[in-house]
Amino acid sequence: MDSSKLANFKYKSFNHIETGIMNNNLKALFEPTSVALIGASSKEFSIGNVIIKNLLHYQFKGPIYPINQKEDEIRGLKAYKTIFDVPGPIDLVHIVIPPPFVPQEVENCGIKGVKAIIINTAGFKEMGAEGQALEDDFLARAKKYNIRIFGPNCQGIINSDPAFQAYCNFTFTYFKPGAISIVAQSGGVGAVITQALHDMHIGIRLYASNGNASDISITEIIKYYGEDEQTKVIVLYLESLSNTKEFMEVATKVTAKKPILAISAGRTEKGAAASKSHTGGLAGGITMELIFQKVGILSFSNLEEICHAAMAFSSQPIPKGKNVGMITNTGGPAIIATDELVSCGMTIPPLSDQAKADLKLTMLDAASINNPLDVVATAGATHFKSAIEVMMNEPQIDSIYLTFVTPPFVDCVSVAKEIAAISKLQRKPIVCNYITDKENWKETSKILNEGGIPCFDYPETAAKALSALVNYHDIQSIEQGSIKVFVDIDFENAKTVFDKAKAQNKEVLTAADVYQILEAYRIPIAKWSIANTIEEAVLEAEKIGFPLVIKADSEKIIHKSDVGGVAINIKNVDEVRSVVTNMQQKLQQPDLKFFIQEFLTESRELIIGVKEEEGLGHLIMFGMGGVMVEVYKDVVFKIAPLTDIDAQAMLDNIKSAALLGDFRGKKGIDKGKVIEILQRISALVHDFPQIKELDLNPIFANEKRVCAVDARIIM
Repeated sequence: MDSSKLANFKYKSFNHIETGIMNNNLKALFEPTSVALIGASSKEFSIGNVIIKNLLHYQFKGPIYPINQKEDEIRGLKAYKTIFDVPGPIDLVHIVIPPPFVPQEVENCGIKGVKAIIINTAGFKEMGAEGQALEDDFLARAKKYNIRIFGPNCQGIINSDPAFQAYCNFTFTYFKPGAISIVAQSGGVGAVITQALHDMHIGIRLYASNGNASDISITEIIKYYGEDEQTKVIVLYLESLSNTKEFMEVATKVTAKKPILAISAGRTEKGAAASKSHTGGLAGGITMELIFQKVGILSFSNLEEICHAAMAFSSQPIPKGKNVGMITNTGGPAIIATDELVSCGMTIPPLSDQAKADLKLTMLDAASINNPLDVVATAGATHFKSAIEVMMNEPQIDSIYLTFVTPPFVDCVSVAKEIAAISKLQRKPIVCNYITDKENWKETSKILNEGGIPCFDYPETAAKALSALVNYHDIQSIEQGSIKVFVDIDFENAKTVFDKAKAQNKEVLTAADVYQILEAYRIPIAKWSIANTIEEAVLEAEKIGFPLVIKADSEKIIHKSDVGGVAINIKNVDEVRSVVTNMQQKLQQPDLKFFIQEFLTESRELIIGVKEEEGLGHLIMFGMGGVMVEVYKDVVFKIAPLTDIDAQAMLDNIKSAALLGDFRGKKGIDKGKVIEILQRISALVHDFPQIKELDLNPIFANEKRVCAVDARIIM
């Protein structure tokens, strides 16, 4: 395989992946017309009782069949001895019995013609080999009858659609129908999210927490939500992925139609101590964030913010840009909101002359006619209506931020009605910092809620929710870019090196091997040579010319500078002899050689690295290099393969990006050459996926030249 095949890879698309989920319908799970529960119980606080209670309380639209060998009735419903005694067909079955009995009941469900099963029972693969054997058994039986399994060790699903009202779950929050669909790998986290939305008086559409996910996966659920027309926004809590590329394929398609808001566990660094490269040590804990970024998922760091953003997405249109029109009837909170909006990358553009003229005719004399527009505390319904309509008509304004305090001397109910009426037109998104005593202003609050106005107690919260809407617009607007195909690569030469290393069972390639590979991929490197002895070192030094760098080269030495294996600015033959002799005596490695290289000065030091990620491919890193990479860790990562847009973004997004340009009288680096090196590295790891880790550190870069001066490859 050569790098030219990269041309067939389409940005943000994984159409080459064969998946088994495209034809598997989850209709019976989420839209059951009948539900049975094997293990139904008359014990008040048992799961087998609570699920029946929830189905009844939520007024499930189909028949409910409790299965219990000893009971005749449970919660007023006729109970059946076995599933075969149920008189009608069954779409969905809950199983809440001890693990050893589950496989046979799955078999019975298959004979009965059941389409989907939720196994709430725990005690399977999470308990070890015996539990895994039971899980394998029931899965084989389910496959035989084409039954889909949800769980085991799970809560279940909820569908708030009035046509079903399926509360097939043992949780406790009864919510109204809405447009937010939730899927959580942790039932506890799912419960936090649903309760938070309930407390904000926000409805949800669908809910799923699938526990061990032995069959039905998070990816399948997201696909189902993506195809559900009444789901406007998906909220995802994710801890791990069993099939990363399949997830990316599906999520990419879904985010093109509707937003996915996600929060992941395990974002902190891990495994760095076991890594043999700078890149590997810096990559811990960021993979899920990079996956989200690649497929267009909005990532959040805490549950409160994701719930607030979901509320905004559930009722408001997506803005067309970053420009915000602000309307307030109190000053301080609007100032705080302005700071937060600007810090989130938003702008507050001035009003047009026509808008100012129109507002002067409708606003109170004390109003401040600017953006932000202060309508003052005594403003009533007509003033708010005029202010919002003017902002809606301003082409340079993409969204509206309201600060609405409820003064006792204003008819706030009428104000709320005007805000709600305009919001329902869905012209531009509106968010509101709603400052009130909710107990005493229930009617006002109800009107805003029913009008779909996302209302927040704090200005910063409202601003962040609005910024999430803008971020989704930005994601949808990103240029795809293209993957460059290099026709000057010597693939066969590089392959020879890799094949030889594999035959010798090498883990860490020698400097000579690494530089031969880099040369094959036309990645610029400083002039170099390898010497085995003092005399060879002298000879090679004279060929390259002074000043020089000498580095110890041994498979056992990873970080050369840490052990005294690097000497710089060597000016003559006598210094070469001295340095080589000293390294021989100090390092005492049987495979020790000496890497002789030209000494470069007056350059910025950069790093480019690669780390293999199981199930995903390679992460590529860029940042400020040299020894300071470990101190400042000013690096960014992207998932390979890189497009030209990806590579440019990597240069732009490090904290020290300004240092790459003209700075304090020094010319900036040749960014084009750095971008090309990133793309060539991307081609290299595509062609040779056996590369586990790779570092080019440092890369010396100035306005005339960009080249690597140290490199390592780990297989």
